[in-house]
Amino acid sequence: MSRTIDLFLQYVKIDTESDETTGTSPSTQKQHDLAGLLVRQLEDMGASEITYDREHCYVYASVPASEGCEDAPVLGFLAHMDTVSAVSGANVKPRIVENYDGGDIVLNEAENIVFRREDFPEMAEYAGHDLIVTDGTTLLGGDDKCGVAEIMAACEYLLQHPEIKHGRLRIGFTPDEEIGEGTKYFDTELFGADFAYTVDGGGFGGLQAETFNAAGAKLTVNGRSVHPGDAKGRMVNSILITNEFQNLLPVFQNPMYTEGREGFFHLEGIQGNVDRTVADYIIRDHDRALFEQKKEIFRQCAEFLNRKYGRGTVEAEIKDSYYNMWEVLKSHRHLIDNASEVIRELGGEPVVSPIRGGTDGARLSFLGLPCPNLCNGAGNGHSRFEFASVQYMEKSTELLIRLARRYSEPVC
Repeated sequence: MSRTIDLFLQYVKIDTESDETTGTSPSTQKQHDLAGLLVRQLEDMGASEITYDREHCYVYASVPASEGCEDAPVLGFLAHMDTVSAVSGANVKPRIVENYDGGDIVLNEAENIVFRREDFPEMAEYAGHDLIVTDGTTLLGGDDKCGVAEIMAACEYLLQHPEIKHGRLRIGFTPDEEIGEGTKYFDTELFGADFAYTVDGGGFGGLQAETFNAAGAKLTVNGRSVHPGDAKGRMVNSILITNEFQNLLPVFQNPMYTEGREGFFHLEGIQGNVDRTVADYIIRDHDRALFEQKKEIFRQCAEFLNRKYGRGTVEAEIKDSYYNMWEVLKSHRHLIDNASEVIRELGGEPVVSPIRGGTDGARLSFLGLPCPNLCNGAGNGHSRFEFASVQYMEKSTELLIRLARRYSEPVC
C-alpha cells in the first residue's frame, strides 16, 4: 500500500464534521483531532516552520528549498480538514474494492445499501481501478482528506529525496471549508506563498480556475397570527407569503434545472409559522453581471410583496460570500498551464472546468494568494456513495511532487 493511501485510511477514521450552527471557529472542536495528528506527523517527517493555530485550528508548515533553489517562487498546497454535515462522518469504515469491474458494489448487505452503476454512469471510467468505499452508512471523507493525504505524502517524499530539486513549499490545512469559513482566520502573510493550489476535487485531470460568484440571502416574512375562526381581514399568513415569494423567482433558475456556468436561486431551508417565517437562500452565478442581476431580482420580489401586503412585511438581507476567482487567476495563467502540462506527463488529460460551488481558493485569490483547484481522486462527495480511486490519488500525489520541481526549474 502506498504512503498516500496509508495516510488517507488513517485520516478518514477521524470524525471532523463541521457545524454551521455553533457560531464558533472552528465550528467543532473535533477538527483539532486531525490537526494535532498532522502536526505530529509533520514534525516526524522533518518539516520546518510548523505553526499550529490552536485557537482557530489552522496548520501551517514548510518544506525547505533545496540547496541552490532558495530564489525559486514559494509554492503552496492547501486542503481542508473538515467534512460536510449532510451525511455522518463518524465511525467511517473504509474498504478497498480491488480491480473494480465497472458494475454495482454492495456496500452493506445487511442494510441493502448498493452503489448502483445505473445511478452513477460515470463509473465506467473507473473500471480496473482499486476503489476506496464505505459500508454505506457514512460518507468517506475524500472531500477533502484525499487532498490532505496527498499533500502530506508529497511533502514526506520530497523530504526523503533531497535529490529532487524544488523551491520552498508552504503547506496549509484549514477547518470549516464546508460551511464557507475555511479562510476566516487564515493568515496569508504567515503562509507567505507567492501562489498556491487547493487540492480538493474530482478525478485525475480536473483543474478549476473558475467559481461561482456567491451570496447568502435571508428572507424574513412578518405575518399576523389570529384565531382562524376570526381571521377574515385580519390574519396575515407569513408561510403563504413566503411561498408566494418563491413562486415569483424565475422557475428555471433553480439548481434542479441548471448546469455548467448557469446560475441559480436555491432555497436551502425554511422555518416558521403564521406569525413569522424565515427562509435561507443562496444565490449563485459565474457571470458577475448576472450575479448582480439575480440579487436585484431577489430584492424586487421582496419589494413587490411589501407593496402588496404593507411595508415591513418582507425583509430581504443579502450578503456576498465570495467572487469568481477567474477575475484574479486570468492574470496567472502559468498556474493552469503548468498543472495541465504535468497532468499530461502523467498520462492524464487536463479538464479545465468551472466549479459549481466554491473553494478556499476563491477567497484566498482575492486576498492576494492566486489559488486554483487541483484534482484529488475522490468522487460523489457529500454522499454515502462517496469513493476514492487509489490510482488517481497516487497520481495526484505525483502531480504535487512534479509541480514543486517544475516551479524551481528556472532557478535551479
